[in-house]
Amino acid sequence: MHLLNSDSANDRLPHANPMQGSAVRQILVNGRSLAPSMDHLDALEAQSIYIFREAFARLKKLALLCRYGKEWELDLKIEPCPPLETIDPTLPPAARSAARKTDGLKLALAKYGFDGLIAGIRRDEEATRAKERVFSPRGTEGGWDVRDQPPEFWDQFNASPPPGAHLRIHPILHWTEADIWAYTQRENIPIIPLYLANEGKRYRSLGDADITNPVASTASSIEEILIELDGTKVPERAGRALDHETEDAFERLRVAGYL
Repeated sequence: MHLLNSDSANDRLPHANPMQGSAVRQILVNGRSLAPSMDHLDALEAQSIYIFREAFARLKKLALLCRYGKEWELDLKIEPCPPLETIDPTLPPAARSAARKTDGLKLALAKYGFDGLIAGIRRDEEATRAKERVFSPRGTEGGWDVRDQPPEFWDQFNASPPPGAHLRIHPILHWTEADIWAYTQRENIPIIPLYLANEGKRYRSLGDADITNPVASTASSIEEILIELDGTKVPERAGRALDHETEDAFERLRVAGYL
C-alpha cells in the first residue's frame, strides 16, 4: 500500500477517471496480456486511502460492513436480520428478501450509534448507485434522498451528519469491476472459487444464495476474467434476481437504506 504522508494535511489527489485508461484497455495490447498500468491502479488506491483518512479524521464512531473480521482481530459485531414476515409485503420476492439486510442494519445503527458506515459499492455496478456520493448522508431513519445529495468538488466532503443520522462512506466508488480485478491480480489477493468458471458458469456478484445466480462464463483465472470483461455487454449484477424484478425495486430498496 502506498500511504500518503501523514504530515501533509493539505494533500489533494485528483480523481481517477475510470473512463480514461481503464485497467482492461491497459492490460490488452495487440491481443497480448500485459501487466496493468501501475500509475492507474496507484491513483485509484491513493484516492481510496485519502477517503479512509478523511473518514477516520472527521467521524467519531465508524463501522466497516463486511462478512468477516475475527481473523483480523476486529471488534466484530454480529447482528441478525429480521424474519421475512416482518418485511414490506409490497416488495417483489427477491427485493423483499434483500430488504432484510436493510432492516437489520437499521437495528444495528440504533443499537451501536455509528455515525459512519464504510461500504464497498461502486458507481459502475448499477444505475442507482451511479448517483451516489463518496460521503453519502442518510436521514435519521437511514433513508437516502437521491434528490438532496451534497456536491463533492475538489475532494471537499461533507462529513457532518445531523444528530441521529449517519454517513455512508464509499472508498471504492470510483473504481470499476475491471479495476478491482486488475488490483486483485497485482496485489495477489486471494479469491474464492465461486468467481471462477465451473462447468461454464461463474459468479460475478455475490449475494444471498436464494437470490443470486451464476452467469455464463469460461473465465477460469483473473487474466481470463479481465479479457472477458473487455468484450462482454452483460452487466455485473446480471445474476442478481432483484435486478430483474420491477423497474423501481432496487431504487425503492436504496431509498429505504439498502447499500
